[in-house]
Amino acid sequence: MTITDEDCLQETLAFNEQFEVAAASRPARGRMPDAAGLALLRRNRLGGDTPPVRLPHGRDRVVDGGVNVRVFVPDHVEGVYLHLHGGGWAFGSAGGQDERLWRLAERTRLAVVSVDYRLAPEHPFPAGPDDCEAAARWLVAHAAAEFGTERLLIGGESAGAHLSVVTLLRLRDRHGIAGAFRAAHLLFGPYDLSMTPSQRRFGSRQLLSNTESLRGSYELFTPGMGEEQRRSPEVSPLFADLAGLPSARIVVGTEDPLLDDSLFLAARWRAAGAPVRLGVVAGAMHGFTLFPLTVTERELRRERDFLAAA
Repeated sequence: MTITDEDCLQETLAFNEQFEVAAASRPARGRMPDAAGLALLRRNRLGGDTPPVRLPHGRDRVVDGGVNVRVFVPDHVEGVYLHLHGGGWAFGSAGGQDERLWRLAERTRLAVVSVDYRLAPEHPFPAGPDDCEAAARWLVAHAAAEFGTERLLIGGESAGAHLSVVTLLRLRDRHGIAGAFRAAHLLFGPYDLSMTPSQRRFGSRQLLSNTESLRGSYELFTPGMGEEQRRSPEVSPLFADLAGLPSARIVVGTEDPLLDDSLFLAARWRAAGAPVRLGVVAGAMHGFTLFPLTVTERELRRERDFLAAA
C-alpha cells in the first residue's frame, strides 16, 4: 500500500481536528433519525435555506421510462461519464454539485450524466441500484446517437462508488454487457455492508462518517436484512465475482472507516485480472473531497486525469 500526500498531512489532520471539535457541539452521530429528522438533515445538507448552485450548463432529463438524470455537455465530447452521487443512499442529488461536474466535463471533454436515483428509506434496496442500472443500459444503447461517442466511463463517491460497482456487475450478469464501460473511478466507497474490520473498529469519532452512522445507513438502505444477507454479492460487491470488470482507480483516506473496503476491493479487482490503481490519501477522512483542502484539489485533478486518459 502506497500512501500519498504525506507532505500536506499536517494540514489534513488539523482540519480533521477542527471538524471533530465543531461536531462535538452537535448531537453525536449515531443511527439515522426518523422521517422528520431525515428531512431536516437532507435540507441542511443542501445548504438549508440556500439551495445548491445550479448552473445553466446542466439540463435535467428523464431517460428509460422514468429515471431522472442531470446532463452536462462540453463543446467537444470525447466520451461520457456516468456519475452516481454519494450520500449514504439516503441523501444527495444529481443537481447537488453542478460546479464540480461542469468543471470535470470541461477539463476532460466528457459529457457527464449524473443519475438522480431514488433514495432510501422511502425507496430502499433495490430501488437505487435499479435506477442506476436502467440509466447505464440507456447510455449503452443511446450514447452514440446522443453524444456522438461510445466511450463510456462510470464512477462516484461513497454510496455512488458502491452503486457504480453494483451497476457494472448487473450489466454483466443480467444483460451480458461486458466491456461497454472502459473504466471506473471509485471514491471512498462501502463495498461490504456486513462491515469490514475498519468499519467495525472505527468507533464514535465524529468525522463525516463513523461506525454507528454507517450501520444506520445500511439499515435504511437494506431494512430487514441481517448481516449474512448483506453479504450477498448483489448487496456487497466485495463478495462478487469481479471477472470482466474494467480498469479502475480506487481512492480512500487513511482516516476513513471504509479504508478496508477499498484495500480489499482493490486486491480482489487486481486478482480478477483487471488493472487497478489504488490511491490511499494520508490523514484524509471520509468524504474529504467535499472540503477546501490541498488534498482535495490534488485528488480532483487526479480524478480528471484518470478519466481523461481512460
